Amino acid sequence: MERTLSIIKPDGVSHGLIGEVIRRFEKSNIKIVGMKLLKMTKTEAEGFYMVHKERPFFDSLTDFMSSGPVVVMVLEGEYVIDKNRRLMGATNPEEADEGTIRKDFATEIEKNVVHGSDSPETASVEIAYFFNRFEIVG
Repeated sequence: MERTLSIIKPDGVSHGLIGEVIRRFEKSNIKIVGMKLLKMTKTEAEGFYMVHKERPFFDSLTDFMSSGPVVVMVLEGEYVIDKNRRLMGATNPEEADEGTIRKDFATEIEKNVVHGSDSPETASVEIAYFFNRFEIVG
């Protein structure tokens, strides 16, 4: 079994997509083993996205991610990182496959509804950023 972090971003929360995203996970046999609704501060968003610190989009991304509530989840299942990334679709919604979360709901490359870890190493770091071991069941 593999675990990954998923975030429903502020645009997904504000557009009432929490249930739809969770429905897609459950329909794909992805188990949610941890979940929280929270609002990151700018500093917390900067800490989470520190790997992108030198990128030109860092400030706008961290402003956006701290602009409203997010839902952070720990997902579990076989090949869950790859499965979640296929469900999300390409980062740029214009390049995402039909039927993916980003193709169906994203409005632009930054406001693309969801975030998901891209590797087991990243997932481990990202999960630990938001959850302690007592907050994950399963």
